[in-house]
Amino acid sequence: MGVLSEFESKRLLASHGVVVSRDRLAQSADEAVVAATEIGGPVALKLCGPSLAHKSERGLVRLGLDRPDAVRDAAKDLLAAATTDGGEVALLVSEMVAGHRELIAGVVLTEQFGAALMLGLGGVLAEAIGEAVFRLLPTSQADCQDMIDDLAIPALLGPLRGEPAVDRDALAATLLGLAEAAGGEGIQAIDVNPLVIRDGQPVAVDALVVVSSS
Repeated sequence: MGVLSEFESKRLLASHGVVVSRDRLAQSADEAVVAATEIGGPVALKLCGPSLAHKSERGLVRLGLDRPDAVRDAAKDLLAAATTDGGEVALLVSEMVAGHRELIAGVVLTEQFGAALMLGLGGVLAEAIGEAVFRLLPTSQADCQDMIDDLAIPALLGPLRGEPAVDRDALAATLLGLAEAAGGEGIQAIDVNPLVIRDGQPVAVDALVVVSSS
């Protein structure tokens, strides 16, 4: 099996109606500066490629870059960190998506039941609490709404720290989009982490799609 790059993964999910962060690909530090200017505001910069599934753990992510010189310096550092065994890489310039709530969502392959849609708490809460709900595929809009209702911490879905309540219809549509994407040829698994709630709306900030190698 193989994986799509983060950029390719997000484009695939966006084609199924999943809202993703605004991204640009750049091949050089100068191109990264231009991309950051086009996006506007602070950006995240990542080394992007199909072999770079866990970028944060490998120190290949820079966050909150708000000046051209900061973007250029970070881009040079990341390109210098690329190794020959990592295959072809590029720089992914992404908008910073701010929100107090992070979820994790995706499609997993279970040995006993086959493919299942998953929704849970993301960020540090994912490890601390481990709360997640599942539904077998194929699924429906009603199933997705039920998954949201089944999360054990409903207070996180209501108004929080000045942010509006989570738009449940939008979150259900995101889950349904993931389920639809999983029906594509060769798709083995989908991982969206984090799915940040911004102004009540879910935004996929990072995504990974696993595909069959054949």
